Amino acid sequence: MIRIAFAAFAFSLAAAPALAGPAADAVRFFYEPVGSPSEPEFRDRFVDPALTKFQENDTLSSNGDEIGCIDFALPVDAQDLDDAEVARTLKLDEKVSGDDATVTASFNLFPGEPESRREIVWTLKKVGDAWKIADIAAPKSDWKVSEFDCTTPQ
Repeated sequence: MIRIAFAAFAFSLAAAPALAGPAADAVRFFYEPVGSPSEPEFRDRFVDPALTKFQENDTLSSNGDEIGCIDFALPVDAQDLDDAEVARTLKLDEKVSGDDATVTASFNLFPGEPESRREIVWTLKKVGDAWKIADIAAPKSDWKVSEFDCTTPQ
């Protein structure tokens, strides 16, 4: 009887929706498949300083003549990629400290091309029960979204 009660309890926990998944889940969203965090429909997944940079990018490119400050796929630090290879090689390393987290995504853009190895560092903040992205960086390429100049035409 105790086994049945325990099994029912365990099943109810597994079936219940998670209020806040790991910080890595907030990042994984942008890799399955690779998506653009700068798209307006994803703004609810961000907090400052990244949120402000995306809004500045929108203003800069709103007239259609300017590209804005974001002209590549931030999650992969590139414009071209093989989605299947990114998915196959993606590894997410999560470090959480209270309401702050860092998720490092490492992957290959193309099969058999060691120079296509990438590492993207995502900085997150916990807001309520959700992890929100505050910054995205590519240390090897020496950029951070929070440091982009999104106020003047490129």
